[in-house]
Amino acid sequence: MVQAVIREPRMGASILRLFFHDCFVNGCDASILLDDTATFTGEKNALPNQNSVRGFEVIDTIKTRVEAACKATVSCADILALAARDGVVLLGGPSWTVPLGRRDARTANQSAANNDLPAPFANLSALISGFAAKGLNADDMTALSGSHTIGQAQCFTFRSRIYNDTNIDPNFAATRRSTCPVSGGNSNLAPLDIQTMNKFDNNYYQNLMTQRGLLHSDQELFNGGSQDALVRTYSANNALFFGDFAAAMVKMSNISPLTGTNGEIRSNCRVVN
Repeated sequence: MVQAVIREPRMGASILRLFFHDCFVNGCDASILLDDTATFTGEKNALPNQNSVRGFEVIDTIKTRVEAACKATVSCADILALAARDGVVLLGGPSWTVPLGRRDARTANQSAANNDLPAPFANLSALISGFAAKGLNADDMTALSGSHTIGQAQCFTFRSRIYNDTNIDPNFAATRRSTCPVSGGNSNLAPLDIQTMNKFDNNYYQNLMTQRGLLHSDQELFNGGSQDALVRTYSANNALFFGDFAAAMVKMSNISPLTGTNGEIRSNCRVVN
Protein backbone atom coordinates (compact mmCIF):
# COMPACT_ATOMS: atom_id res chain seq x y z
CA MET A 1 0.00 0.00 0.00
CA VAL A 2 2.92 2.35 0.63
CA GLN A 3 4.11 1.73 -2.92
CA ALA A 4 0.62 2.10 -4.38
CA VAL A 5 -0.17 5.36 -2.55
CA ILE A 6 3.23 6.90 -3.36
CA ARG A 7 2.62 6.07 -7.01
CA GLU A 8 -0.93 7.50 -6.92
CA PRO A 9 -2.28 9.10 -3.72
CA ARG A 10 -5.85 8.71 -5.02
CA MET A 11 -5.43 4.94 -4.68
CA GLY A 12 -5.95 5.22 -0.92
CA ALA A 13 -9.46 6.52 -1.61
CA SER A 14 -10.08 3.99 -4.38
CA ILE A 15 -9.26 1.00 -2.16
CA LEU A 16 -11.39 2.42 0.67
CA ARG A 17 -14.34 2.70 -1.71
CA LEU A 18 -13.70 -0.80 -3.04
CA PHE A 19 -13.97 -2.14 0.52
CA PHE A 20 -17.19 -0.18 1.15
CA HIS A 21 -18.72 -1.53 -2.06
CA ASP A 22 -17.67 -5.04 -1.03
CA CYS A 23 -19.13 -4.87 2.48
CA PHE A 24 -22.51 -3.44 1.42
CA VAL A 25 -23.16 -6.37 -0.93
CA ASN A 26 -23.51 -9.71 0.89
CA GLY A 27 -21.02 -8.55 3.53
CA CYS A 28 -17.23 -8.17 3.47
CA ASP A 29 -16.56 -11.30 1.42
CA ALA A 30 -14.42 -10.08 -1.51
CA SER A 31 -17.32 -10.77 -3.89
CA ILE A 32 -16.60 -7.45 -5.62
CA LEU A 33 -13.19 -8.76 -6.75
CA LEU A 34 -14.62 -11.59 -8.88
CA ASP A 35 -14.43 -11.09 -12.65
CA ASP A 36 -17.37 -11.76 -14.94
CA THR A 37 -16.97 -14.85 -17.11
CA ALA A 38 -19.14 -16.58 -19.71
CA THR A 39 -20.76 -18.58 -16.90
CA PHE A 40 -20.44 -16.20 -13.92
CA THR A 41 -21.92 -12.75 -13.33
CA GLY A 42 -19.95 -10.72 -10.81
CA GLU A 43 -20.50 -7.27 -9.33
CA LYS A 44 -17.95 -5.29 -11.34
CA ASN A 45 -20.51 -4.33 -13.98
CA ALA A 46 -23.25 -3.29 -11.58
CA LEU A 47 -24.16 0.36 -12.23
CA PRO A 48 -22.43 1.82 -9.12
CA ASN A 49 -19.25 -0.11 -9.97
CA GLN A 50 -18.93 -0.13 -13.76
CA ASN A 51 -16.08 2.08 -15.02
CA SER A 52 -15.92 3.43 -11.49
CA VAL A 53 -14.49 1.13 -8.81
CA ARG A 54 -10.76 0.70 -9.20
CA GLY A 55 -7.67 -0.65 -7.46
CA PHE A 56 -8.11 -4.31 -8.39
CA GLU A 57 -4.50 -4.56 -9.62
CA VAL A 58 -3.21 -3.33 -6.24
CA ILE A 59 -5.14 -6.10 -4.47
CA ASP A 60 -3.79 -8.62 -7.03
CA THR A 61 -0.22 -7.53 -6.30
CA ILE A 62 -0.71 -7.82 -2.54
CA LYS A 63 -2.37 -11.23 -2.93
CA THR A 64 0.52 -12.53 -5.07
CA ARG A 65 3.07 -11.48 -2.43
CA VAL A 66 1.01 -12.85 0.45
CA GLU A 67 0.54 -16.20 -1.34
CA ALA A 68 4.29 -16.42 -1.89
CA ALA A 69 4.90 -15.81 1.82
CA CYS A 70 2.14 -18.02 3.22
CA LYS A 71 0.08 -20.01 0.79
CA ALA A 72 -3.72 -20.48 0.99
CA THR A 73 -3.97 -18.77 4.38
CA VAL A 74 -5.02 -15.13 4.00
CA SER A 75 -8.31 -14.35 2.27
CA CYS A 76 -8.85 -11.67 -0.34
CA ALA A 77 -11.57 -10.30 1.97
CA ASP A 78 -9.06 -9.76 4.79
CA ILE A 79 -6.51 -8.28 2.38
CA LEU A 80 -9.08 -5.73 1.20
CA ALA A 81 -10.04 -4.85 4.80
CA LEU A 82 -6.40 -4.28 5.73
CA ALA A 83 -5.55 -2.39 2.55
CA ALA A 84 -8.47 0.00 3.11
CA ARG A 85 -7.20 0.78 6.62
CA ASP A 86 -3.62 1.26 5.42
CA GLY A 87 -4.70 3.62 2.63
CA VAL A 88 -6.46 5.84 5.18
CA VAL A 89 -3.41 5.84 7.47
CA LEU A 90 -1.02 6.67 4.62
CA LEU A 91 -3.10 9.74 3.72
CA GLY A 92 -2.93 11.02 7.30
CA GLY A 93 -6.06 9.41 8.74
CA PRO A 94 -6.65 7.31 11.85
CA SER A 95 -5.64 3.69 12.30
CA TRP A 96 -7.70 0.87 13.78
CA THR A 97 -7.31 -2.82 14.53
CA VAL A 98 -8.90 -4.84 11.73
CA PRO A 99 -10.60 -8.02 12.99
CA LEU A 100 -9.39 -10.87 10.76
CA GLY A 101 -10.60 -14.31 9.73
CA ARG A 102 -13.00 -13.45 6.89
CA ARG A 103 -13.25 -16.00 4.11
CA ASP A 104 -13.93 -15.39 0.43
CA ALA A 105 -17.29 -15.79 -1.25
CA ARG A 106 -17.81 -18.31 -4.02
CA THR A 107 -20.69 -16.22 -5.34
CA ALA A 108 -21.43 -12.59 -6.20
CA ASN A 109 -24.66 -10.60 -6.37
CA GLN A 110 -24.97 -8.03 -9.14
CA SER A 111 -28.59 -7.15 -8.34
CA ALA A 112 -27.73 -6.46 -4.69
CA ALA A 113 -24.88 -4.23 -5.89
CA ASN A 114 -27.39 -2.32 -8.02
CA ASN A 115 -29.87 -2.00 -5.16
CA ASP A 116 -27.92 -1.80 -1.90
CA LEU A 117 -25.17 0.74 -2.61
CA PRO A 118 -26.24 4.30 -1.64
CA ALA A 119 -26.57 6.64 -4.63
CA PRO A 120 -24.83 10.02 -4.91
CA PHE A 121 -28.30 11.47 -5.60
CA ALA A 122 -29.84 10.03 -2.40
CA ASN A 123 -31.63 12.19 0.16
CA LEU A 124 -30.97 11.94 3.90
CA SER A 125 -33.77 9.48 4.68
CA ALA A 126 -32.58 7.13 1.91
CA LEU A 127 -29.00 7.32 3.22
CA ILE A 128 -30.09 6.60 6.79
CA SER A 129 -32.27 3.64 5.78
CA GLY A 130 -29.64 2.25 3.39
CA PHE A 131 -27.02 2.18 6.14
CA ALA A 132 -29.52 0.93 8.74
CA ALA A 133 -30.18 -2.08 6.49
CA LYS A 134 -26.51 -2.98 7.02
CA GLY A 135 -26.60 -2.46 10.80
CA LEU A 136 -25.07 1.03 10.70
CA ASN A 137 -26.87 3.93 12.40
CA ALA A 138 -27.18 7.54 11.21
CA ASP A 139 -24.11 8.65 13.16
CA ASP A 140 -22.05 5.79 11.67
CA MET A 141 -23.24 6.92 8.24
CA THR A 142 -22.20 10.53 8.88
CA ALA A 143 -18.77 9.45 10.13
CA LEU A 144 -18.22 7.04 7.22
CA SER A 145 -19.25 9.76 4.75
CA GLY A 146 -16.12 11.55 5.94
CA SER A 147 -14.32 9.15 3.57
CA HIS A 148 -15.14 11.85 1.03
CA THR A 149 -12.31 13.91 2.50
CA ILE A 150 -10.19 12.00 -0.05
CA GLY A 151 -10.65 10.90 -3.63
CA GLN A 152 -12.54 12.11 -6.67
CA ALA A 153 -15.93 11.74 -8.31
CA GLN A 154 -17.05 11.65 -11.93
CA CYS A 155 -19.05 14.54 -13.39
CA PHE A 156 -22.20 12.48 -13.94
CA THR A 157 -22.44 11.85 -10.17
CA PHE A 158 -22.64 15.56 -9.29
CA ARG A 159 -23.95 17.27 -12.46
CA SER A 160 -27.50 17.62 -11.15
CA ARG A 161 -26.17 19.11 -7.92
CA ILE A 162 -24.07 21.85 -9.54
CA TYR A 163 -26.78 22.82 -12.05
CA ASN A 164 -30.00 22.23 -10.11
CA ASP A 165 -29.44 22.32 -6.34
CA THR A 166 -29.99 25.62 -4.54
CA ASN A 167 -28.15 24.72 -1.30
CA ILE A 168 -24.77 25.20 -2.96
CA ASP A 169 -22.15 27.94 -2.79
CA PRO A 170 -22.38 29.81 -6.14
CA ASN A 171 -18.61 30.14 -6.58
CA PHE A 172 -18.14 26.46 -5.83
CA ALA A 173 -20.84 25.57 -8.35
CA ALA A 174 -19.19 27.79 -10.99
CA THR A 175 -15.80 26.16 -10.37
CA ARG A 176 -17.25 22.68 -10.78
CA ARG A 177 -19.29 23.61 -13.87
CA SER A 178 -16.07 24.67 -15.62
CA THR A 179 -15.04 21.01 -15.96
CA CYS A 180 -18.47 19.34 -15.82
CA PRO A 181 -20.62 20.59 -18.71
CA VAL A 182 -24.41 20.22 -18.94
CA SER A 183 -23.87 17.39 -21.40
CA GLY A 184 -20.75 15.37 -22.17
CA GLY A 185 -17.67 14.98 -19.99
CA ASN A 186 -19.41 12.36 -17.86
CA SER A 187 -16.16 10.89 -16.58
CA ASN A 188 -14.41 14.22 -15.85
CA LEU A 189 -13.08 14.10 -12.30
CA ALA A 190 -13.43 16.56 -9.43
CA PRO A 191 -12.13 16.27 -5.85
CA LEU A 192 -14.75 15.34 -3.25
CA ASP A 193 -12.94 17.66 -0.81
CA ILE A 194 -12.07 20.92 -2.59
CA GLN A 195 -9.51 21.81 0.08
CA THR A 196 -7.23 18.77 0.58
CA MET A 197 -8.03 15.98 -1.88
CA ASN A 198 -5.16 13.71 -0.81
CA LYS A 199 -5.22 14.36 2.93
CA PHE A 200 -7.53 12.51 5.27
CA ASP A 201 -8.90 15.22 7.58
CA ASN A 202 -12.15 16.85 8.72
CA ASN A 203 -12.24 19.45 5.93
CA TYR A 204 -15.09 17.50 4.35
CA TYR A 205 -17.36 18.63 7.17
CA GLN A 206 -16.15 22.23 6.95
CA ASN A 207 -17.03 22.14 3.25
CA LEU A 208 -20.56 20.94 4.06
CA MET A 209 -21.03 23.89 6.43
CA THR A 210 -20.21 26.29 3.58
CA GLN A 211 -22.45 24.40 1.13
CA ARG A 212 -19.50 23.00 -0.78
CA GLY A 213 -20.39 19.31 -0.63
CA LEU A 214 -19.73 17.86 -4.08
CA LEU A 215 -22.43 15.20 -4.15
CA HIS A 216 -26.10 15.83 -3.41
CA SER A 217 -25.79 13.01 -0.86
CA ASP A 218 -22.90 14.84 0.84
CA GLN A 219 -24.79 18.10 1.32
CA GLU A 220 -27.81 16.18 2.65
CA LEU A 221 -25.79 15.65 5.86
CA PHE A 222 -25.88 19.41 6.49
CA ASN A 223 -29.16 20.74 5.18
CA GLY A 224 -31.38 21.43 8.19
CA GLY A 225 -31.72 17.76 9.14
CA SER A 226 -30.83 15.33 11.90
CA GLN A 227 -27.10 15.20 11.14
CA ASP A 228 -26.37 18.93 11.15
CA ALA A 229 -25.15 18.94 14.76
CA LEU A 230 -22.75 16.06 14.22
CA VAL A 231 -21.36 17.69 11.06
CA ARG A 232 -20.73 20.86 13.10
CA THR A 233 -19.02 18.81 15.81
CA TYR A 234 -16.74 16.97 13.38
CA SER A 235 -15.86 20.18 11.56
CA ALA A 236 -14.54 21.59 14.84
CA ASN A 237 -13.06 18.40 16.33
CA ASN A 238 -10.81 16.34 14.07
CA ALA A 239 -9.81 13.94 16.84
CA LEU A 240 -13.43 13.06 17.57
CA PHE A 241 -14.06 12.49 13.86
CA PHE A 242 -11.01 10.23 13.62
CA GLY A 243 -12.15 8.15 16.62
CA ASP A 244 -15.72 7.79 15.36
CA PHE A 245 -14.57 7.04 11.82
CA ALA A 246 -12.26 4.26 13.01
CA ALA A 247 -15.01 2.72 15.15
CA ALA A 248 -17.52 2.88 12.29
CA MET A 249 -15.01 1.26 9.92
CA VAL A 250 -14.60 -1.67 12.32
CA LYS A 251 -18.38 -1.96 12.49
CA MET A 252 -18.66 -1.90 8.68
CA SER A 253 -15.83 -4.42 8.33
CA ASN A 254 -17.86 -6.84 10.48
CA ILE A 255 -20.88 -6.99 8.16
CA SER A 256 -21.78 -10.67 7.57
CA PRO A 257 -18.30 -12.19 7.25
CA LEU A 258 -17.91 -15.76 6.02
CA THR A 259 -16.13 -17.78 8.72
CA GLY A 260 -15.43 -21.38 9.68
CA THR A 261 -16.06 -23.65 6.71
CA ASN A 262 -18.16 -21.08 4.80
CA GLY A 263 -16.56 -19.68 1.68
CA GLU A 264 -12.92 -20.39 0.87
CA ILE A 265 -9.44 -18.87 0.74
CA ARG A 266 -9.21 -17.82 -2.91
CA SER A 267 -5.80 -18.32 -4.54
CA ASN A 268 -6.58 -15.66 -7.17
CA CYS A 269 -8.85 -12.85 -5.99
CA ARG A 270 -10.53 -12.62 -9.43
CA VAL A 271 -11.83 -16.20 -9.64
CA VAL A 272 -13.29 -18.79 -7.31
CA ASN A 273 -11.03 -21.78 -6.67
